[in-house]
Amino acid sequence: MRALDERTVRASFINCSKGEAKRLTVPRDLDQRPWDDLDFLGWRDPGAPDRSYLVVEHEGRPTGVALRFQQSRGGFFQRSMCGLCLTTHPRGGVSLMTARRAGAAGREGNSVGLYMCTDLACSLYLRGKKVPESGGRFEESLTLEQQIARTLGNLSAFVAKVTG
Repeated sequence: MRALDERTVRASFINCSKGEAKRLTVPRDLDQRPWDDLDFLGWRDPGAPDRSYLVVEHEGRPTGVALRFQQSRGGFFQRSMCGLCLTTHPRGGVSLMTARRAGAAGREGNSVGLYMCTDLACSLYLRGKKVPESGGRFEESLTLEQQIARTLGNLSAFVAKVTG
């Protein structure tokens, strides 16, 4: 992914108002992110524990999606799988992320959801740069490039539902 600055990140959001995008918390370390290892920018809002955001290149431009989630309360032995990168995590490592749909549908209360890594570090899990706590990744016959393409395809389908 190409490096993004704060202005570009704020301007990219498709499912919130310009005022909401102006008020959301953007990471202060954008210039220090490992952009070469990221397929999308994802972060949790430190001031609002139920909010996360992601920005992905969609249809040739940065596209931001505001997400809400509720921490899962699964048991100690329960594992869940991320719908983007297929990484498994124990309790709380995967959450149902919901996004208000863009436009009139979102104003009417329509939303879409997908189970994702709660920390939105899918790109780093794929590349082995981050290891899930007591979870894991299945050994696959796909190459890393194919796994990345699958993850981006899953994310693109989700963003298309938000915009659709």
